[in-house]
Amino acid sequence: MGDVFEQPWTLLSLAIIVSVVLWIFHAVCPPKKHWWQWLLPAFLALAALGLDSLVQTDLEKINSVIRTVVKAVEEEDPDAIETIISANYRDSYHNTKRSFINHCRARLVKPLVKKNIKRIVAIDISSPKATAIFTVRIVFDKTSSIAQNYRPLMFTKIKAELQKEQGNKWLINRVEILEIDRQPVNWKHIR
Repeated sequence: MGDVFEQPWTLLSLAIIVSVVLWIFHAVCPPKKHWWQWLLPAFLALAALGLDSLVQTDLEKINSVIRTVVKAVEEEDPDAIETIISANYRDSYHNTKRSFINHCRARLVKPLVKKNIKRIVAIDISSPKATAIFTVRIVFDKTSSIAQNYRPLMFTKIKAELQKEQGNKWLINRVEILEIDRQPVNWKHIR
């Protein structure tokens, strides 16, 4: 049986199977039919939905971090980015978290981004580390210098490495830019 926290469909499927078995049992043995027997499939279905909503898996936490960083870039909010960056952050261009956040503060100046559209390509979790590769289609604000001088739309492919910190919180400890408009690049190309 699968991990019920990752796949609530397991318990929901079991609830459906139990319902079918009860329906057959009631058809074969009508004298043993009781209303409370239907509580078992109802309990299984509620347990599946409850577990899914109460327990956040590592995959859901990582997706939440990625969603947060993409939204923070869209809103030009370096403070929100800073909250999900690990203290030991380091990438091929920035040696420290402070350097990375200063870069964000310099680049994320309004008006810049109108909308970001994210698509997860792959997430590999080997707790306490994870790697996420995702694409973001950036729609620039029409009044931004990039939209006026370069182009209104840009496709990026990004690799983020995450580390599980205290309290089972996932933080980004490395970000590498892999592609811009389907062309291989790295941090040094976009300084």
